[in-house]
Amino acid sequence: MIRIGVIGCGNLGRGVERVISLNEDMELVGIFTRRNPAEVSTLYSHVYSMDRLMDFKDKIDVCILCGGSARDLPEQTPLITEHFNTVDSFDNHAKIPEHFQRVDEVAKASGKVSVISVGWDPGLFSINRLMGEAILPQGRTHTFWGKGVSQGHSDAIRRVDGVKLGVQYTIPKEEVIDRILAGEDVDLSTADKHIRLCYVVAEEGADEESIREAIVTMPNYFADYETRVEFITEEDFKKDHTGMPHGGRVIRLGETSPGTKQAYEFRLSLDSNPDFTASVSLAYARACYRLAKEGRTGAFTVLDIAPKYLSPKSDLDLQRDLL
Repeated sequence: MIRIGVIGCGNLGRGVERVISLNEDMELVGIFTRRNPAEVSTLYSHVYSMDRLMDFKDKIDVCILCGGSARDLPEQTPLITEHFNTVDSFDNHAKIPEHFQRVDEVAKASGKVSVISVGWDPGLFSINRLMGEAILPQGRTHTFWGKGVSQGHSDAIRRVDGVKLGVQYTIPKEEVIDRILAGEDVDLSTADKHIRLCYVVAEEGADEESIREAIVTMPNYFADYETRVEFITEEDFKKDHTGMPHGGRVIRLGETSPGTKQAYEFRLSLDSNPDFTASVSLAYARACYRLAKEGRTGAFTVLDIAPKYLSPKSDLDLQRDLL
């Protein structure tokens, strides 16, 4: 059994707890948190203070780090990799090379394996962008996100004065996708390809038009996008908008000879973003464990790891069943 430790008990950490039982070769040793463990409710796991993590140095094979990319992972991943094999979901695309370098130095010095930036984007989408470009070297890649909940943008809505509850969905523009799949060579920004749809419950007596204006003009979040704001009741919000769906697609459109158009597409449609990201993290925890068993050290990304390392099946079973 691969013994898993979970660092953090937010949405992703709870997702790992929910889905780990689907992996027959894994067991969850415990969840480690900076909160008071007595105040954390879980499905079945033991919850421990982060101060106790080192007590489990010989009892955990891989730690899955479930903190945020802004403040948690830049510090936690190098620190914990000094003592454990790790998997994280660092998703600040621009800073991945810097994060990789820091973690790689620590992992090699400590003789550990760390797989960084695991999930679906970065992660599975990264693999499919690479595949599309390698197979169709003459072409253009388009990434679309949604329909799904953007946690950062939803938080931004809830900071607006007069907003009681709020959620924001990123929605691809289907007409743009149709143009791309029809073979049109378009060069569009992320804002050109997506709509931001906001559902808001206003505080009693709040001015809805003032809230709408504050949202659609918010720099760095909504000002550059086609943004729609819909006001709904608290009852409807709790009934229809408390889940965390997401998804998207990667499309590579290219030519293999003049006039011969080829399309490569990868698509996800997720009812639960945290549960799916947790499932990807567990697959790469298996890869992390196997690389460590082979004596490998250092940092790895999803682009470095052969797909067979993700599967519990033997090479022979994979060749017979999947090839």
